[in-house]
Amino acid sequence: MGKDAIVWNLHGATVLPGFVDCHTHLVAYGLELFGANLRQTRSISEIQDILVRQARRVGAGRWLLGYGWDQEKLKEQRFPNRFDLDAAVPDRPVCIFRICGHMCVINSEVVRLANITAATTPPIGGVIDRDRETGEPSGLLRENAMNIVTSLIPTRDDREVREAALLAMRKAVSTGLTAVHCIVDDPQDIRVLNTMNRAGELVVRIYLLIPDAWLCSATQMGISTGFGDDMLRIQAVKIFANGSLGARTAALEKPYSDARDTSGVIIHPQDELNMIVQSAARHGLQVAIHAIGDRAVSMALTAIEKANLTVPGSSGLRHRVEHASVLNRDLVVKMKNCKAIASVQPHFIVSDVWVPERVGDKRARLVYPLRSLVESGATLVAGSDCPVEPIDPLRGIYAAVAPLSRGYGEQVDTETAIRMFTKNAAYATYEEKLKGTIEVGKLADLVILDRNPLLVAPEEIRRINVLATMVGGRFVYVSKRFQATRVSSARGRLVQKHV
Repeated sequence: MGKDAIVWNLHGATVLPGFVDCHTHLVAYGLELFGANLRQTRSISEIQDILVRQARRVGAGRWLLGYGWDQEKLKEQRFPNRFDLDAAVPDRPVCIFRICGHMCVINSEVVRLANITAATTPPIGGVIDRDRETGEPSGLLRENAMNIVTSLIPTRDDREVREAALLAMRKAVSTGLTAVHCIVDDPQDIRVLNTMNRAGELVVRIYLLIPDAWLCSATQMGISTGFGDDMLRIQAVKIFANGSLGARTAALEKPYSDARDTSGVIIHPQDELNMIVQSAARHGLQVAIHAIGDRAVSMALTAIEKANLTVPGSSGLRHRVEHASVLNRDLVVKMKNCKAIASVQPHFIVSDVWVPERVGDKRARLVYPLRSLVESGATLVAGSDCPVEPIDPLRGIYAAVAPLSRGYGEQVDTETAIRMFTKNAAYATYEEKLKGTIEVGKLADLVILDRNPLLVAPEEIRRINVLATMVGGRFVYVSKRFQATRVSSARGRLVQKHV
C-alpha cells in the first residue's frame, strides 16, 4: 500500500465492485420523468384522468406524452385506442407509450397531423392497427410504425436533456451503479452528454449503444468500439431484430398462444441483418442485437456466426444478443458456440406474469432461462432495460436468484447473479483488467452495502440498502445512514470522521 493511500473503516459494511447496468435507456428515463406516468394505471379511465391532469399542467397547444401503460394490467384487458384518448384530450396532440416502448397510442389530432388514413402503408417492420370493419386507424402503432409519429414530436432543448440526464444519473448512483450501457437514438443525447462530460458533470461511466441507422456515418468518421474516454464512450451498435413479448411483436418460430393470427414482427430480413452485422464488425464495432423471440434470436446468432466466419477479428468484438428471452435447447448451445454474450434483464421474471399465457406452458419453460445459459458456458451480463424495469441492480439480482416458481424464468446462485452485474459486465466492454473485481491496480469503482447479499436469504437481497457509491475513487453517492471513518495509512491517525 502506498504511503498516500487512504484507508476507510466502514464499520462492518460490505464492499462489492460497482454494479454495471448493461441495458438502459438512461436519457429516455430522465425525460420520461417530465411526462405523464401511467405505470400504476389499472383502467383506461385512470389513464384518461392522468392525461386530463397533465393537460392542465402543460402549456396550451403542447404535445402530451405519457409512458408506462400495460394493457395486461387494465381491467378492460384491451389496448387503449385513439377514441379513449380523444375523450380525455381532444384538442391537442397526445401520444402514450406502452411500458415496453415498442407500441404507442395516439389520439385523433395526431392521426390528422401524421396523415394516417385507411390507405396508409406501414413502414417495413411496423404495424398500424386498424378497425376490422372500417379499416380506419385505431391509433395503435407498433414498432417502426411509431416513427411516423415520433418524428413529429417537437425536440426538447439541450437544457431539458441535461436535466433529464442529471436526474437519471442521481437515481443510478443511489442504487449502486457505477456504469451504465445507455441506448440512444437521438444525436442530441450524445451532444449533451459529451458537453456534460467536458464539464465534469457525469457521475457514472456511460457506454453508448448507437442505432444501426448511424452505422454508415460512424464508420465514415472512423468511429469504432471504444471511441471516447473512461467516462463516455461508444460501445456498440444497437440493432433491432424484432419487438417485444408484451406487444406481441417479438418474432416467434410459431404463433403466439394467445393470438394465433401472429408470430410477431421481423425488423430486418436475415440477409439484411447479416450485412449490418458484418459491416459493423469490419469497422471494429461490437453489435448488440435486440432479439426476444426464438425466431429473432436464431436470426441474430446466425448473423453473428456468419460475421465471425467471414470478418477477421469479429469474434474478438464480443457481440451481444440483447434480451435473448424465448429460447430452446439448440439456441442455448448456439449462444455459447457463437461466443455471443447474452445481455439479460432478470427483473422481467418478476414482471412478466403473463408469459405462460403468451407463449404456452411448453415454450415458457425456456423463457428467461438464466441457469441453462450459465450451464452451457455462455457469458451473461445483466441490466434493467430501465425505464421498462426499475434501475436497481439489487432488485435484478433478487429476481435472478429468488425461487418464484412461475413456470418460466430459471434462477442462478447469488454469486453468479452478482458477476452478471460486475465481472461479466467488465468483460463485455473489454475491461476485465480494469474493473469488475476488487483488486490492486483496478479502478476504484465500488458499492458499499449495509448487508452482504451472499449471506442473506434470496428474498432479503432486494431489501439491502446502498450506503455509498464510489466511481474512480470519488464518492458520487452517500446515504444518510453511511457511517465511515477515514484513516491516514501513513500514520494510522484519524483524519476525518463520518463521510
